Amino acid sequence: MVVVQDVGFALNPLMVDGQIHGGAVQSLGWALQEAMLYDNEGQLLTGSLMDYGLPRFDSVPGIEAVLVNNPSPLGPFGARGVGEPPITAGPVAIANAIRDAVGVRITDLSLRSETVWQALQAKRKT
Repeated sequence: MVVVQDVGFALNPLMVDGQIHGGAVQSLGWALQEAMLYDNEGQLLTGSLMDYGLPRFDSVPGIEAVLVNNPSPLGPFGARGVGEPPITAGPVAIANAIRDAVGVRITDLSLRSETVWQALQAKRKT
């Protein structure tokens, strides 16, 4: 996974790289694993860390962070915020990849395998 981000001026490139890695992992979890699931009677099924999917070290791909240094006139020393942007891009990229691969557009998270399967079944019925 490659994450490219305009960081303004990286005051501490190693810390910026770590923030981007963390945001990318969080975006993968948000898109593919994390979901508040309820049964037919409204009981929460994913109320503990045993049931709620989070990324683990063995499920995360290699991540390459590319820092684009384009100093901001608004940030201190030209820096920009770096922790949040990678979180929002991942789910969108994954949803678009699913659409390109199988022809169904999913606009709600999570993009878990069950969600993709249900979207494919709904498409087949139309």
